[in-house]
Formats: sequence, structure tokens, C-alpha cells
Amino acid sequence: MNFTKNISLFLTLLFIFFVKATEPFISFVKTENSVVLKERNSGLMLFSDSDSDKGILRAVANLQSDFQKVTGVQPNLVSQNPGVNGIIIIIGEAGKSKTIDNLIRQKKLDGKTLTGKREKYIIQNVSNPFPGVSEAIVIAGSDKRGTIYGIYEMSKQIGVSPWYYWADVPVEKKDNVYFKKGIYTDGEPAVEYRGIFLNDEEPSLGGWARATFGGVNSKFYEKVFELILRLKGNYIWPAMWGKAFYDDDPLSGPLANEMGIVMGTSHHEPMALAQTDWHRYIKKNNLPNVWIMLKMRKFYRNSGNPDSREAKTGKNS
Repeated sequence: MNFTKNISLFLTLLFIFFVKATEPFISFVKTENSVVLKERNSGLMLFSDSDSDKGILRAVANLQSDFQKVTGVQPNLVSQNPGVNGIIIIIGEAGKSKTIDNLIRQKKLDGKTLTGKREKYIIQNVSNPFPGVSEAIVIAGSDKRGTIYGIYEMSKQIGVSPWYYWADVPVEKKDNVYFKKGIYTDGEPAVEYRGIFLNDEEPSLGGWARATFGGVNSKFYEKVFELILRLKGNYIWPAMWGKAFYDDDPLSGPLANEMGIVMGTSHHEPMALAQTDWHRYIKKNNLPNVWIMLKMRKFYRNSGNPDSREAKTGKNS
């Protein structure tokens, strides 16, 4: 993936300007003010409500994989009170997660820090979150993306770079992982839409995607979307050189929605339609070329205006 090295630094610097940094909350040395996440043969559990948003559950599964990369041990995924005093990270979206809302009602979480906020998360330790569980770490988001950003902040701090896939950043193995007690957040993003444009992707990126995924398809975009979310972005203009995002792979659009990515279109392709969409539509329906169609649309739109030239002459220039 050497071709991605050239853009890695640029995108990293780009998102640094967009997103504030969270204070370090992970340590690999135990102190009196730390909570054990991984130590010797201890087992970690990741809790999320079974009816959580699919995009959040996808990120939770990635966190599970990330902990395995770091510690060599895969945490268990649970959706019910384990009933035992183990090590647990509770993950959920305020207002939609019954568990998070219950912690807010019990004053174990400050709901005011999340209510009405955009794409914000808090990460903190809480006491007695469930009967039989003395302490837990909570990742709570104000909304879907806020929750996902909190999950990936945990991944980054335990040692999994957002670029682990695209730039082959190695993961350092750790036997022990600890959480520093406290409340952590990076607040709301200063910029509402933060993302990238896959411009002039041929032949390098396009050729690699076809060799790796069979095309610039949903399998390819899954990796791109994950990178954007790990960098706390939310937006993309998709590849457009001879491509049509929604038409090339019908799964790409639903995947973007599931993962929490806002889709846009590039500088000369408005209304979420790439030029390739137009060309394919014209050919499929055996219609006149696109320019004639645009003139026809202008004619009929202006024909309702009695002062327009088209209405007076019956001609469309």
C-alpha cells in the first residue's frame, strides 16, 4: 500500500486542524488511580445494548479486534448484565441506549454534557454500573457518530493507529493496559463536515482497488469509511473518474448510511449524480444526449414564465 504513504501525512494534518485532542487516559503502567483493562489472565468484556445502532455495533466489533491486536486476547461481547465482578467497558448512545440512560438517571453520568450536543463523546469510569459489578469504563456518545468517535478514541489510545490498514502502521503488543480514572472528551467538532475527496483516483488507487476488492465498491469503501471515522471525520466525495457511487455497487449507499458517513458529490457533479450516472441513464433509456436533455428541461421550466424568451417564441436557445 505504498501509494497511500504520500497522502497519509496530508490527511493526518488535515484532521488535526479539525479535531481537538483528548487527554491521554490509557497507561501501560499501573498506578493507584488506574482501572485494569488487561492484566495477566484477566478477561475484558465490551457491553452494548442488543438494539444498538448497526454502525455503533460495527465499531464495537472493531474495538474488540483492536484489543486483540494489542493484548493478544479477544474481549467478549455482551449485551446483558454479566452478573460477575469483571472488567467491562459499557458503550452506548445517550437517548437511545437504555443502559446509558439508566446511568444518567442514577447520576453516574452527567447527561447535560451530552444532551443536545453534536458528535460528542465522554469516556469515564463509573462505580457499580450493574448489580455485582463494582466498576466499569463507559463510552457514551451524544449521537451515533459521537459514540463511534469515542470507541475509536479508545482504539487509538490503546495503540491502534487510524492508519493501521492504509499505511501498515504496526501495533505494539502490551501485556497490561490500564485506564486513568477521570472524565475525558474532546468536545464538539469545530467544523461540521470533515472529510475527503477521492479525486483523480485512476490509475493507481483504482487499479489497486480492482486487484484487492474487485472494484471501487462497498468492500473498498468500508475501509475508506472506517479510516474517516477513526480520524473523526464524517464526509466524503466519492471517486468519480468513470464511476457512479450508487450505481456501481448498490450496497455502497446503505453502507455509508449504516456507518454514519455523509455522502456528497464533487465540484461538477451536483444532486448526488456523477457524470457517469447521466451517461449510463441516457444509454440505458435510449435518450438524446445529456446536453439536449438539459436544454429540454430548461425549456419546460421557463415555459411557465410568460416573460421568458422560450414562452414567447417556442424556442429554446
